[in-house]
Amino acid sequence: MERKTRFLQGNEASAEGAIAAGVKFFAGYPITPSTEIAEVLARRLPQVGGRFIQMEDEIASMGAVIGASLAGAKSITATSGPGFSLKQENLGFACLTEVPVVIVNVMRGGPSTGLPTATSQSDVMQARWGTHGDHPIIALVPWSVEESFYLTVRAFNLSEKYRTPVLVLLDEVVGHMREAIELPDYSTLEIINRKKPTCKPEEYLPYDPKNEVNPLPAYGEGYRFHVTGLNHDATGFPTGDPKLVEVDEERLMNKILNHLDDVLTWDEFMADDMEIMIFAYGSTARSAKAAIKVARKEGIKVGMFRPITLWPFPDAKVRELSKRVKKIIVPEVNLGMIIGEVQRVSAKDIPIVGINRADGETITPNQILTRIKELA
Repeated sequence: MERKTRFLQGNEASAEGAIAAGVKFFAGYPITPSTEIAEVLARRLPQVGGRFIQMEDEIASMGAVIGASLAGAKSITATSGPGFSLKQENLGFACLTEVPVVIVNVMRGGPSTGLPTATSQSDVMQARWGTHGDHPIIALVPWSVEESFYLTVRAFNLSEKYRTPVLVLLDEVVGHMREAIELPDYSTLEIINRKKPTCKPEEYLPYDPKNEVNPLPAYGEGYRFHVTGLNHDATGFPTGDPKLVEVDEERLMNKILNHLDDVLTWDEFMADDMEIMIFAYGSTARSAKAAIKVARKEGIKVGMFRPITLWPFPDAKVRELSKRVKKIIVPEVNLGMIIGEVQRVSAKDIPIVGINRADGETITPNQILTRIKELA
């Protein structure tokens, strides 16, 4: 079994994770701080029989990966900030048409051009609500180079299993820091591929309401089916029938919500007896972990809940933990986004306070430690 120790950036590890997952197509447009993903895949994809295309813009990039996925190729694009905004219309199209694609968004300061080379966690609400209408979304948030690799593999598995777009949200710090990572033998990884229909082509329904997730053939495999951004019936052709539309919209949501045990993942640190909970994600959780270690030495019972799946939000777990603690701290590199979700699901009236930065700098362990001591 071949295992290789490499010294990689988070962006490079994410690109390598895509290769491990079986990606065969990338379309994208260079944008800081995600460009290394494109650079690595421009080199790696031809080595595995894949294709790389630099598109004219982010809108076209998203359209290209949707088309490639429908043609049967596992497909990925990468972007940041303004580019993620431009992808939203076609992201909604992929949600409604149930096309598996992975989008890596390396978050930087904003809005607009903002801080192209600085870190942020400013896209976490856009990740959930950026496109219009009711739609499912899965978003994974790595905190290390190693997780950037494995969560990209997982993103493809979830995307193929549930026929849905999946987002990988790195912040700039995770995307650009380097850490030693031992890459596994790719043949040992669990890789999920989309289910193909077994019925006769004339019997195939791409959006059969009886199935939460329908099999998906590739164009050219003999199954002819219609794909449209309009609400559609079981055949894929447009419909304005309210009953059919509502059934299909509910199926879209339920194929994720009915499988939260499979989709949701998280990590806990010194949480068994904690009285103060830190809810932190991405690179900010690394600062939180360092602060917790110091606070524990001083006798303060503080621990951390770190969502790895940020969307769907882990409502039930956060609600359960909120019943056990006296106070919650939510550090995030924005002016307060996920704290609203923590407040929404908390089971009792306890202090929930944020630590926020929007200046392109990371939240330090000392900032978090200071707030812990203020609340202890």
